[in-house]
Amino acid sequence: MNNQQSIIYTKEIPEYKEKFSKVFRKSGKIESKFYEEESLRLQYELVKLQKWVIDNDKRLLVLFEGMDTAGKSSTIKEFNNYLNPREARSVALPKPNSKELGQWYFQRHLKQIPNAGEIVFFDRSWYNRAGIEQVFSFCTQSQHDHFYRQVNGVEEMLVDDGILFFKFYLNISHETQADRIRDRENDRLKSWKLSELDYKSHKAYAEYEELRDKMFKLSGTPHSPWCELDADDKKRARLNAIRYLLSNIEYEGKDESVITGVDEKIVKLHN
Repeated sequence: MNNQQSIIYTKEIPEYKEKFSKVFRKSGKIESKFYEEESLRLQYELVKLQKWVIDNDKRLLVLFEGMDTAGKSSTIKEFNNYLNPREARSVALPKPNSKELGQWYFQRHLKQIPNAGEIVFFDRSWYNRAGIEQVFSFCTQSQHDHFYRQVNGVEEMLVDDGILFFKFYLNISHETQADRIRDRENDRLKSWKLSELDYKSHKAYAEYEELRDKMFKLSGTPHSPWCELDADDKKRARLNAIRYLLSNIEYEGKDESVITGVDEKIVKLHN
């Protein structure tokens, strides 16, 4: 088994080396120009990573979890920007059908794990049972408890079989979630993202927080830790998610001047 991830906090990232006004707006969020330049530097590294994955028949599985409007889809899109789509795919499973409801809970998710030379991103995963299903009683308490008796063993088997396995949680404040819901209400191009469940989830924010912390405690393990990102600034979270992943894989041609570590203000590890 070799998935011992570690976290390197550093000031040797452009956010702290450039002039403050070039990096941050008055709101404290990252400037678009700075973000695009730094993102491009990281994209070159992601392309190198994918080539290494393909050339060496590696399997890379990356889960993204977080509350509604946290930015899971857009973060996956950022990872995927320049990757070869034939060997990198995003999975966002719909509600289970009647046949799937009669299966082992993990079964339909495990059908999607990467083949040799492939990268797979999960936009929500089996951790639905740890959060949203528990909040809205889509599962029983017994099913929720049973999930926690099994999940660490399932993930340990994935890692033991050689899968490079990463779990990201995008964390946002109650206020940020409210702002993003309003933004979707006022933007017809984003209206499809809104559902009644988003409003109900916002009201249940405190319960989600409790379940999030329970999840970190019970399933943040040495073989599959949780990387928690402060995603109130989506762009800053995306940069640090990519940095964390790249810093924990020894792929060929890594530029150590680009991959130096992550921002302590944005990233926490639960292991």
